Amino acid sequence: MEAQELSSEMQIQRSSRSPEQVAARIADWLSREVGESVAVEVVGGVNSNGLSSDTLVLDASWAGGGERFVTRAAPTAEDVPVFPSYALGHQRDVIRLVGELTEVPVPQIPYADLEGSALGTPLFLMRHVEGVVPPDVLPYNFGDNWFADASLDEQRRLQEETVGVLAALHDIPDAEQVFAFLAEGQPGRAGSPEQHLQRVREWYEFAAADVGRSPLVERGLAWLAAHPPTVARPGEAVLCWGDARIGNVLFRDFRPVAVLDWEMAALGPREFDVAWLVFAHRVFESITEVLAMPGMPHVLREEDVVGAYAERTGVRLGDLTWFSVLAGVQWACVFLRTGARQIHFGEIERPEDIESLFHHKLLLERILDEAGAAR
Repeated sequence: MEAQELSSEMQIQRSSRSPEQVAARIADWLSREVGESVAVEVVGGVNSNGLSSDTLVLDASWAGGGERFVTRAAPTAEDVPVFPSYALGHQRDVIRLVGELTEVPVPQIPYADLEGSALGTPLFLMRHVEGVVPPDVLPYNFGDNWFADASLDEQRRLQEETVGVLAALHDIPDAEQVFAFLAEGQPGRAGSPEQHLQRVREWYEFAAADVGRSPLVERGLAWLAAHPPTVARPGEAVLCWGDARIGNVLFRDFRPVAVLDWEMAALGPREFDVAWLVFAHRVFESITEVLAMPGMPHVLREEDVVGAYAERTGVRLGDLTWFSVLAGVQWACVFLRTGARQIHFGEIERPEDIESLFHHKLLLERILDEAGAAR
């Protein structure tokens, strides 16, 4: 597969809603919120990162003022959502609490429509923050972008600052009580590995229903069930960002100015976020490996991230293998759903081998082989 083919595959349609339709409906709803007529203009989309929610950059203006916003809207059931459910109210509350309890920079959310009166599904508006994001499409490690072209010191600064975000989130006291709503309705001990595994099993069943089952995912699930993880602090559950990737952070001067995408936020072991941060980079590295490109193997190496985390927190993490396999299974669920969406919108034909949708297939196979997982 050439880089251009990969770019075409990853530039997928997220919604049947047109930007103009979204802007008009938000204008009507925001007019009621503000108490005067509001004009809304779409000034950009967020197409280089993120696959799950409708996201647009809007300029809203009214007689008494105006602002630039970024939308976060749950998809409709007809648009093949990535996740079984979208609790935007929980996302909003997590963002608010993180902003109140830590120095982690998060966007402000002045307006929320959790009843779906504007678009038919919940949404909120975040105040726009100026910054740059390491791109997903094409992945930043393909080169020719601000992060890949930065100096080694700048790249290391970005890495260290991102690890600092995780450390600050995991340091929030009484997280099990403060964020108890994240585990509501889920069986088992809040934030336990067993609870996460059950949630991912259910996600896989949801994802496989449209496009078919994956022997690789089921191999991973079987290994996870048979091998309990080792964690630094058994029984502890911290606030986990969930989708801990540098592609979900706005940076200025290689330091975070807004931490984004909280839809996977959960209670859980510290290892969950740290493994995800490393695994997400390894996914991109595995793609450059297939394409015989140099990639960025010096960035987000597990030993460096774990060491930086220990320096920030004083906590030496347990083995990350279990959480890396869990991450691999979750990425597969994402690819199953985004593949189903591409089929739905007529962008691709249904593949004979459903695992051809997995950009990280070779990586997950390698980790499972190294872990001794039965085929």
